[in-house]
Amino acid sequence: MTQLALFDLDHTLLPCDSDYEWGQFLARIGVVDSQYYAKQNERFYQDYKDGKLDIHEFLRFALKPLSEHSHAQLKEWHDQFMAEVITGQLRQKAVDLVKKHQDAGDLCCVVTATNSFVTRPIVESFGIEHLIATEPATKGVGSDVIFTGEVKGIPNFREGKIQNVHTWLGEQNLDLSQLPRSYFYSDSMNDLPLLEQVSHPVATNPDDRLRQEAQKRNWPILELFA
Repeated sequence: MTQLALFDLDHTLLPCDSDYEWGQFLARIGVVDSQYYAKQNERFYQDYKDGKLDIHEFLRFALKPLSEHSHAQLKEWHDQFMAEVITGQLRQKAVDLVKKHQDAGDLCCVVTATNSFVTRPIVESFGIEHLIATEPATKGVGSDVIFTGEVKGIPNFREGKIQNVHTWLGEQNLDLSQLPRSYFYSDSMNDLPLLEQVSHPVATNPDDRLRQEAQKRNWPILELFA
């Protein structure tokens, strides 16, 4: 039977936060007001780490630049972002962890709160086909498609991850409760709701709060970047 391996992305498979780094990159190349954007980006990042992020306020902030430029221009910037920022952040231990599950025939998927525009090329660099992310809303068709700055569906954050994972599995005629083994690797206490849903939660490069929780529950702790 199918076994499932779910991975958070930021600070789990990557030793950085791709959403935060994308914002810093846009500020650095002058796409957004660097002083204002960097300050707000830092504030939201701290709120996330503290477990008090207002996801809707953050997404209005994070998705606004996508709505102000064409897909072609955004792709050009993202290619530059991958080359200058992300490629140097790929770590062999993280690649090997994914490959171990792929070689075992497990169904692998990244589950991240960061939006799919930023994360899909990163996920593909790990050789992972499936991605559950916060989805930016679009309008138009074909080459005229543009981002609206809004969110499509449920933000993939905290309990939203559970709902979106169940929906994704249902589309493949799978049920989490019926799978013989299900893994979720995450660094963040924000992911506790989904960690509690799988049969094999793994605290991966955990923040202090998740480390304490994992120790209390006797969950394995994995360090990929030590």
